[in-house]
Amino acid sequence: MLALVCPGQGSQAPGMLAPWLELPGVADRLRWASAVVGRVGGDQEDDGHLAPGADLLTHGTTSDADTIRDTAVAQPLIVAAGLAAAAALWPDGVTGDVVLAGHSVGELTAAALAGALTPEAALVLVRERGRAMASAAATTSTGMSAVVGGKPDEVAAAIAAAGLTAANHNAAGQVVAAGTAEQLAALAAAPPPRARVIPLQVAGAFHTEHMAPAREQLALLAPGVPTADPALPLLSNADGAVVSNGREVLARIVTQVANPVRWDLCSDALSAAGVTALLELSPAGTLAGLAKRALPGVELLALKGPDDLPAARDLIARHAVPQQTTQQFEQPRSALA
Repeated sequence: MLALVCPGQGSQAPGMLAPWLELPGVADRLRWASAVVGRVGGDQEDDGHLAPGADLLTHGTTSDADTIRDTAVAQPLIVAAGLAAAAALWPDGVTGDVVLAGHSVGELTAAALAGALTPEAALVLVRERGRAMASAAATTSTGMSAVVGGKPDEVAAAIAAAGLTAANHNAAGQVVAAGTAEQLAALAAAPPPRARVIPLQVAGAFHTEHMAPAREQLALLAPGVPTADPALPLLSNADGAVVSNGREVLARIVTQVANPVRWDLCSDALSAAGVTALLELSPAGTLAGLAKRALPGVELLALKGPDDLPAARDLIARHAVPQQTTQQFEQPRSALA
């Protein structure tokens, strides 16, 4: 069984789309994705208006690292890249013994590949998600820090003592704390025993109540978004559960904007189901790295560019033979509040 996973914000890199433009069909899909999303990003002008940004093709080929670090740019860029990479492997849609999961914004990529959302709906949602989260982050000086090492209970106690939220449970020994600049400084001054606190270059306290305005904005859009029940097993990074109802997939994506990411529980679900290989879509590297410890014995591949396509096709041929995958996962849970 193959786990197909989709990375979240922070995985983007300058020029990440350029290599894909040489491939027949993929370039066309990227141009369409760019047209669907429109222009994103742009600096604040003196009169308070936002200067026009650029389209995804420009951001993905020529924009620098600072430009694509902007939440409003990074999120649609990552989803477009993942959809394009998947199309290079499965031109007619993902099939086979495959289970999907996405980290944070990668959930939108995974939902589209599973058939719960159309690619166009996923791209429009991620555009609005990125804009709304960037706006929410601009209201208060917030951020995130990775806490690496330490005992789980001592890490949790130190995060709580600083008034922070454990926003990402990525794996054993890696938790991301989020909150105000003052709270993060308090954690850095009093770290958990035998743990390192590493500030992250992100624009805000994602997956916390600081993102409530963004969650509310997406909730207003959600009733009009067309959905379908996923055609493949799709894990929620809220709790690692398989979600088989399209409306619930969307509800969880909306809620997750201001709730913690439990990638550790997704890894546990993949392990329990007996996945034999994990393929991380472009822009890849982060999730495959986490899987080295979380999924011992599982064959891993990070699809970083077109040069990795032959190895990815070989992995698919050996691990994605069609079976009744859904029976190996627990039953879907009810929608989160």
